[in-house]
Order: sequence, then C-alpha cells, then structure tokens
Amino acid sequence: MKQLLGNSSRQQRTGLKLASLAVALLGASALADKVVNIGYSGPLSGGAAFYGKDVQSGLDMAINEMNKAGGVTVKGEKVTFKLVALDDRYLPNETATNVKRLTSQGIDIIFVPHAGGILTVQPLTTRDPEFLLVAYSSEPKILDAKNPLTFMLPPRYDNYLQPFVSTQMKAFGKKLGMVGTTSAYGKQWGEAIMGEWTKQGGTVGTNNGVDYATTVDYSSAVTKALAEKPDVLFIGGPSQPTALVVKAAREQGFKGGFIVMDQAKFEQMDTIVPRSYLDGSVGVLPTKEFAGTQVFVAQYQRAYKKIPTSEAALNYMGMNVVAKAMELAGTTDDAQAIRGQLNAAAKALPQSKTVYKMLGVSAAGHADAEFIIASVKNGVYTKLRVKTVLK
Repeated sequence: MKQLLGNSSRQQRTGLKLASLAVALLGASALADKVVNIGYSGPLSGGAAFYGKDVQSGLDMAINEMNKAGGVTVKGEKVTFKLVALDDRYLPNETATNVKRLTSQGIDIIFVPHAGGILTVQPLTTRDPEFLLVAYSSEPKILDAKNPLTFMLPPRYDNYLQPFVSTQMKAFGKKLGMVGTTSAYGKQWGEAIMGEWTKQGGTVGTNNGVDYATTVDYSSAVTKALAEKPDVLFIGGPSQPTALVVKAAREQGFKGGFIVMDQAKFEQMDTIVPRSYLDGSVGVLPTKEFAGTQVFVAQYQRAYKKIPTSEAALNYMGMNVVAKAMELAGTTDDAQAIRGQLNAAAKALPQSKTVYKMLGVSAAGHADAEFIIASVKNGVYTKLRVKTVLK
C-alpha cells in the first residue's frame, strides 16, 4: 500500500515538473491573449544583407525581451509579438510587393530600412488597409513627403553635411573625389555632399559611384577617382563593401581623408580593414562609444555574437516605442491612433529600453534622439559638434 502511495506521489510530482517544463518551453507568449504580427521588409540577401540582418536582429531582440516578460497590456488584453520578415534584396519594387503581402495578412506595423523602399511604399500607408511605416533611413525626403503614417527613426543626413565637409576640407584640402554607392539613397547623399562641398569653396571631381550591392572589386572605380588627385574621398553604403573601398584606396597609396556616409559604421569596417586605414575619416560615432549603451551592447553581443550598430539599436528602440504607443492608444491595429501616441510613448520609454537618449517624436513623425558624429585620428574617435535639424 505504501509503495502504491509512493508511486502515486512520485507520478504527481513528475507530472507537475513536466507541466512546469512545458510552460517554460512555450514561454510567456503562450499565456498571452493575442499575438500581433510585426512586418519587416529589408535586404536579407545580396550585398546589403549584413545591414538588413542588423536591423532584423534589433527588432528580434526587442520582441524577444517583451515576450519573455509576458508581453504588453493593450486595453486589458495581454499582447505578445511575432516578427514576419521578408527579403526585398534592397530593391524598392520588391519592397512594395512585400508590403502588399504583409498588409494582406492583416499586419498594421511594417519596418523598412532603406530610402528607396520607404519612398516607394509611403503612398500605400493611407490606402485600405492602412499601416504604420517605421522608416530606418536618414533621407530627408521621407519627412518632406509629410506622410501621416510614417515614423522615421534616424537623424536626417543633412545634419552631417556641414561638419563633415568643414572638418575634412580643413584637414586635407579642397578637392573631393566621389566613390559612393549608386542606390537611390546613395545618389541623394552624393548630390547633397557635392552641394555642401562647393558651397564651402571646394571643387568636386567626376562621380565614380558604383552599386555597392552588386560590385565585388572596387579597384577600378577607386583608380579612376584617384587619377584626379583628390584630397578627400566621399564613400559609403553598407559597412562591409565600404570597408573594401577604403582598402582599395589605401592599397593604391591614397593618404587623404574619407567622408563616410552614415549607412556605413566604423565598428564594422574595422573588423575588415586595419583601424589605421580609417584614420582621417569622418562618420557616425560607434554605438558602443555612446554614454549609457554598455548594457545594451553586452546583451546584444551575448544574443547575436556580433557588434551592435545603430541599425540594431534604433530599431530595438523603435519597436519598444511602437509597443508602448499601442498600450497608450488602447489598440494594436489602428495605425493612426498608434501614430498619435508615439511622442508620449517615446517620452515614457523606460531607461532599460533606451539605448540613445530619446526626447520624443516630432509632429512630423521623426524620432528626436541623440546622435553624435566623429573623426578618427590615430585609432581614436573624436566627437564633432553638430546642429540638429529636426522636422
């Protein structure tokens, strides 16, 4: 009899352990009342794949943390999230196809991380079905469109023009060579930098831009640019190919400076080329160099085994702001109501979810977040002062 009771007791304990294990394996999301899909269309293959996957990992990290904590509460209902990511290969027409596919699945929040795709799908946001477009690009035209359902995360790139040009012209000279990427975003950046360079009294050589998404060997384009004996080269696109442009220039004997478009990140470039090759460059300060980012950097590196950049950090913050806006708006599917609460949500973002200092979201839908640019000298980053343009 005692043996039977003992067996029964052991079976009950085993059953409880198995039940507890099942709950743990399912995670907090299994206990939620509702799962909300979040859309993402970005380059997950091709030359810009590393860039697109950095954005994706920032979104993943935010969603995983929220789900592990039990989700968020929207109008009394427990909500968790699932990321639905589609590859658009950095091609705007494929972005549009992906967005239509995502909205047909009832997805009301979609992240897109490149200007060509963003500008292509902005007109779709206010059609039926409406959706909130979370834009990761610094292209000013995104804000100029005055789209009521766009939330733009990074600073406008026209913040960088004056300090980049004045710093490099003073340090190296007045002749600029052009070897930037020929994406829609790259072309706009190139035109803007050429305009600022001539405005400050410099001269610009032939534009030898190439498609960073498809080019493998940059030697020919660099050779053409260096034949005009520039003091400074404008370069930039995704980090990995940008580093190869630097490598080609230094190996051909270029001793001048680089203006590095904000899409390329120093912290990724110096894993491909020696830090000494980056001396004399101006660009965006690495995320790990910002005050207060240490916890995020450590957690991200543990989870993804790679260097966190602003692609990951700003999209991590953006996802958290959107989730908080849903709580404040009391809805997960009314894009206009969620958009209307972004400013309050950004201001209410807890310190634990804040990588960069976030002051709010402007009436135009632009995140008012801290940003810092820097020059590289003897392997050390020196912060540059800038005047922020916010709309």
